[in-house]
Amino acid sequence: MSHAGELSDSVCEAAGKSNLPKRGYDTDSVSKLTLRPAYLSDAKRGGEICFEAFKTIAERHAFPPDFPSADAATNLHSQIIARPDVYSVVAELDGRVVGSNFLWEAGAVAGVGPITVEPAVQDFAVGRRLMEAVLERARLQEDPAVRLVQAAYHNRSMALYTKLGFVAREPLSVLQGPALRMRIDGHSVRAATEADLESANALCRCIHGHDRASELRDAVLRGSATVVERSGRITGYATNVGFFGHAVAESTGDIRALIAGAADFSGPGFLVPTRDTELLRWCVEHGLRIVQPMTLMTIGKPSKQPQGAFLASILY
Repeated sequence: MSHAGELSDSVCEAAGKSNLPKRGYDTDSVSKLTLRPAYLSDAKRGGEICFEAFKTIAERHAFPPDFPSADAATNLHSQIIARPDVYSVVAELDGRVVGSNFLWEAGAVAGVGPITVEPAVQDFAVGRRLMEAVLERARLQEDPAVRLVQAAYHNRSMALYTKLGFVAREPLSVLQGPALRMRIDGHSVRAATEADLESANALCRCIHGHDRASELRDAVLRGSATVVERSGRITGYATNVGFFGHAVAESTGDIRALIAGAADFSGPGFLVPTRDTELLRWCVEHGLRIVQPMTLMTIGKPSKQPQGAFLASILY
C-alpha cells in the first residue's frame, strides 16, 4: 500500500501548498535528517502530514482526496503504528517529524504505505530515504517480494519507484458509487466464517501463488469478509469491497456477485484491474464511476499471472 493501502493507500509525496507550518529547509539542513521507529505519539503529526500531502497532490490533479479529514488520517496512523505486523518508520528533522512510511509484513508478500512527506521538505529526497528504509527492512527479513499501489497521475512517485527497482505490473481503476444490493443468478453471497478460511486461502494460493491468510482472518473477525458460493462450493471471497479490502475468485462472474452483494464500498472505492474489461464494463453499466487510475508495482520475486479474477487492495 503505497497509496493510502491500504489503507489509501497511494504512495504519495505531495508538492504544493500546505496548512502545516513552513520551515526554511534547504539541502544542507535536510542532510541532517534522521530515521527512527514510529511511536503512537507520532500518529497525530503523521496523520496531519498524510492528510495534507494526499489532499494537495490529489487536488492539484483534480482528483478527490483520499481522506475526509486530518482526524481520519490520524486514526489510520494510530491503527497502523499499533500493529505488530507492520514496520513503521518516521523521518525526523530538528526534532520534528516530517514524513513516515510503513511496511506490512504479515503475509508472504510485503506491502508498502502509506508513505507521506511534509510538502515543505519536498525535493530533498526524504521520500527516497523512507522508501529505502522499508526496502532494507524487507531485505533483512528476506521477504521474497514487495508490492505497492501508486496513484497513476503522480509522475514523481512512478519515477521514484521505478528508480528503486519496482516494475509496473497491473493498471487499476478505482470504482465508487451507491451499493448495488443485488444478486447474481447462480451465485450465493454470505458472511465468511472461520470454517471458510482453509478453502478461501487455498483458492487465493491457486489464483495468485500465495495466500493473504492474516488479512482474511482479521476480516472474518471484524465481520467484513464475505464468500460467494456456486454449485455448492466456495468460488471466491472478499475481505471487504473497498480501498483496503481485496477479493479473489475463480471467475469474473464470482467477483461480480461479491461486488453486487456488498453493503457499501468503503473508503475511496474498490480497485478493479483495468484489463478486466468485462468486469469494468459491468461496473460502469451498473452506475459505478471510475474515480482515479492507479498502478500495481512489484519488486523481488516476479508476480504470477493470476489464474482467475481479483480485486486489488491499496496494499497490492
